[in-house]
Amino acid sequence: MKESKERIMERAEEAVLHTYNRYPVVLDRGEGVYLYDTEGKKYLDFAAGIAVQALGYHYPGYDEALKEQVDRLLHTSNLYYNVPAMEAAGKLVKASGMSKVFFTNSGTEAIEGAIKAVRKYAYEKDGRDDHEIIAMNHSFHGRSMGALSVTGNEKYQAPFRPLIGGIRFADFNDLESVRAQVTDRTCGVILETIQGEGGIYPATEEFLKGVKALCEERDILLILDEIQCGMGRSGHMFAWQEYGVKPNVMTCAKAMGCGVPVGAFLLDEKTAGASLVPGDHGTTYGGNPFACAAVSKVLDIFEEDAIVDHVREIGSYLEERLDHLVETCDCIRCRRGKGLMQGLVIGGRSAGEIVLKSLDKGLLVITAGSDVVRLVPPLVIEREHVDEMLEKFRAALDA
Repeated sequence: MKESKERIMERAEEAVLHTYNRYPVVLDRGEGVYLYDTEGKKYLDFAAGIAVQALGYHYPGYDEALKEQVDRLLHTSNLYYNVPAMEAAGKLVKASGMSKVFFTNSGTEAIEGAIKAVRKYAYEKDGRDDHEIIAMNHSFHGRSMGALSVTGNEKYQAPFRPLIGGIRFADFNDLESVRAQVTDRTCGVILETIQGEGGIYPATEEFLKGVKALCEERDILLILDEIQCGMGRSGHMFAWQEYGVKPNVMTCAKAMGCGVPVGAFLLDEKTAGASLVPGDHGTTYGGNPFACAAVSKVLDIFEEDAIVDHVREIGSYLEERLDHLVETCDCIRCRRGKGLMQGLVIGGRSAGEIVLKSLDKGLLVITAGSDVVRLVPPLVIEREHVDEMLEKFRAALDA
């Protein structure tokens, strides 16, 4: 007898630590840009596993590349070279214009490595051990102790203090706020090119270029977190490329593996040549042949199938349709975002309630804070999927 959805959820709650308030659905399989639950109900996916499934589900060639690697080699450790890691690194360097890659298992781990690289660079320069990093209020960089220390949200930080020291906070898109936090101990500035969890706020060109100029003036390293907004989601391979502001350190993850857990931090030539050396940083699983086979294939698909160009086209259509939705729905105050990373600011109603109503209508969307509904669909959606999303979303608002 087939196990019921309710029993599956009960068994999960019995065995899995309750750190997530999960939605009442048990997802079972995916196809294209749709997901199906264990009861056969179909959902249009505009969440993409929190911006992970850039190619949707079972994109041609992706599954085959992973199956081939499973038959060849899964793991060796970083004590030896492996071909997929070298190929993936070369393609990532080419796509980003950075110099060196360190593969991690997640975005949070990428942030940890970025923090260490920046502090090591400063230590090598002056031998001091009291350097500071400036982070942004309302930012989100992860849940580990280092990543949490640069996450500008009191709610996330409070239960876990003391965090790592030497962190100052400034206001996103306020250059003078950043400037006011700079001291002779400042070694780095970290920010998301587009704030995600904080409510889908893109950096302004003036702000990002101003921060970069300030960093160059004081030999401070700029870390740009592209974990969510990178890999084509903004309409550029990495969101900073639209601004022409190249970071010293960049973090990425999520869509890099399109479902396989993998992340990376990348260093420019200056930072790579004067920071981490053997013994400074490591990971058993990072650069795993299986994960890197996924990264390598994803980057091939992005190039061969012009995924970023497609995002620009469909992103413009999505923005146009969402702007019309804002004009015609009293409970939606505004739209924020770029490309296929969009947020609808809700007024007078709960964003969480709307997400649940959307689920009931066969649409997966998520929140970004208490008042924003976040849309981060697979990058391969078409106009028909935008239209279908809007139909289901309007039905959810009316419910």
